[in-house]
Amino acid sequence: MNKTKLLPLAAVLLFSQAVFGQAQPTRTTESVYDYKAAFNPVFYNNSGSVYRSASGKPGHQYWQNAANYDIKVSLNDQTHEVKGTVKISYTNNSPDKMDFIWLQLEQNLFNQKSIGQAVVPLTNSRYGDSSSEFDGGYTISQVKDQSGKEVKYKIYDTRMRIELPKTLEANGGKIEFSMDFSYIVPEYGADRTGILPTSEGNIYAIAQWYPKMAVYDDVHGWNNLPYTGPGEFYLEYGDFNVEITAPANHIVVLGGELLNPEEVWTKEQLDRFNKAKNSDKTVIIRSQDEVPNPNSRPKKSTLTWKYRLNNARDVAWASSKSFIIDAAKINLPSGKKSLALSAYPKESNGGNAWERSTEYTKASIEHYSNKWMEYPYPIAVNVASNVGGMEYPGIVFCGSRAKAGSLWGVTDHEFGHIWFPMIVGSNERLYAWMDEGFNTFINDLSTEAFNNGEYNRTRGSRNAMTRMIMNPSLEPIMTTPQGMKERNIGMLAYYKPGYAMRILRDEVLGAERFDAAFRKYVEYWAYKHPTPEDFFRVMENETGENLNWFWRSWILNNWSLDQAITDVNYVELDPTKGAIITISNLQKMPMPVVVEATTVSGKKIRHKLPVEVWERNSSWKFVLNTTEKLTNVRIDPDQVYPDSNPENNVWNSN
Repeated sequence: MNKTKLLPLAAVLLFSQAVFGQAQPTRTTESVYDYKAAFNPVFYNNSGSVYRSASGKPGHQYWQNAANYDIKVSLNDQTHEVKGTVKISYTNNSPDKMDFIWLQLEQNLFNQKSIGQAVVPLTNSRYGDSSSEFDGGYTISQVKDQSGKEVKYKIYDTRMRIELPKTLEANGGKIEFSMDFSYIVPEYGADRTGILPTSEGNIYAIAQWYPKMAVYDDVHGWNNLPYTGPGEFYLEYGDFNVEITAPANHIVVLGGELLNPEEVWTKEQLDRFNKAKNSDKTVIIRSQDEVPNPNSRPKKSTLTWKYRLNNARDVAWASSKSFIIDAAKINLPSGKKSLALSAYPKESNGGNAWERSTEYTKASIEHYSNKWMEYPYPIAVNVASNVGGMEYPGIVFCGSRAKAGSLWGVTDHEFGHIWFPMIVGSNERLYAWMDEGFNTFINDLSTEAFNNGEYNRTRGSRNAMTRMIMNPSLEPIMTTPQGMKERNIGMLAYYKPGYAMRILRDEVLGAERFDAAFRKYVEYWAYKHPTPEDFFRVMENETGENLNWFWRSWILNNWSLDQAITDVNYVELDPTKGAIITISNLQKMPMPVVVEATTVSGKKIRHKLPVEVWERNSSWKFVLNTTEKLTNVRIDPDQVYPDSNPENNVWNSN
């Protein structure tokens, strides 16, 4: 999630000029390229193990722990309070015994004494609550084990440590515990949860709402970094049973199977709901005209909505009496069906806006299901809210004012997150690029495919963002979101890694080879916890390429690219025998080289050199087969490489 990703390219370029000014790598005719550093064979920090194979696959003794949740809560739309009980069933599949466990209490970010509030800058920031007077966070009580005995615990900011009454055994040991909790929903909760006022009632987007298990893994042990806003989440997989009691005039949506539809829909709405399950066209379940009609909801004071979601890493929901509801079926490659459903207020309806949300949701999920891996959930819910864009299993929150291309973009982006990180469960708190960057990359392909390119607005050169991507003031992509300047997160988590994957696909490996390897990465790590090295190893082993120069240039370091034409001569001074072209690599990043020459007759000749020309050279000569004089020689004629100094890419005859 990050609203920066939704900016159109023109706005991004203006943002670049405003934030980064004219800062560029120092231009020089002398090369600073060091092929020994770029192609250093010592790259990986870890050897393969029984847990993580050197091939990038999970090892034959790979393990991860599991957490199942039974949650019962109520929503008070007068006090904005969520209150209830969570029971957690935790399985320790690790080879380590445990005397304590850690939980995440993410709502504690909104306590005025939290670490997150202390580090939110005074300037415009999305991480926090819009009101400095709001003092949120959990009230926790009745923490008990499965026998009903109270257990000892301590809360440290957004983390909770529970002392276990007896040691939790390794290799399958199980424990159950429960607690009561409550909190007041922030109006604007770090752009991930909040309350949107509308003319027909508030829309509650409820996320980061229950105490949840921290991840214990073979890489770091307990992953218990505090939640401060920029870094997102790293969660165990399990099954969720959720009961939400809300005012009866509300509709509650959640990204799982609704277990009691007959109790919460009117008969007419249930008929429409069932019709939508078999319709490729959007079916209105509750229309705009029906929203203010009391008869459009069952005549009770409250209703309890019962949901189940299996094999997921999180759960979220939304509730409002203002919801227009529509839906359509999603066709999956296996022949199974899912349901695309949209919930939005009348303010979002009409004018090429949210009335197309279900169409967008259906198209996005069908594309990714066919391209990468089948969508796993029974429903996909898109909710209009005051959250600019945020993803959870089976449900996303998108800005209520979005329309046309911006609504397609945010919908497609948030549902793309079902694959990264909902299916491929990387550690977002540490490696935002494996979440946002991969998703930005697949969004690019999805937008090209949607409705014959309806919103595919790529104009000009692919490398138009070079000024930002190659800016020397940026941190490396392999920086935690907490360690990035907030203004840089959009570039480093989204645009730059997304661009890098597109370059790797289109210019280095080729689409067929890249796509096959990327699908294998998804397959190997579906519902598991990969690290960056696991991804690197999969891509190298599947494609048969040594790519450490690429990861080192793009991900581990903030290196820049500057390829140059330094000389053009003819073989034996005779144009009929060919041209000798000299190129140089002036900055630290090596990349393949594409050269296009134009002859005096107007003929164009292309020549592509592999990255290996830079494996032991900073300058390279090659012969271009031609029988005519050349008028022009150009590096990167298609303008796809992010060359920081394009002025030296061109040679013209005098």
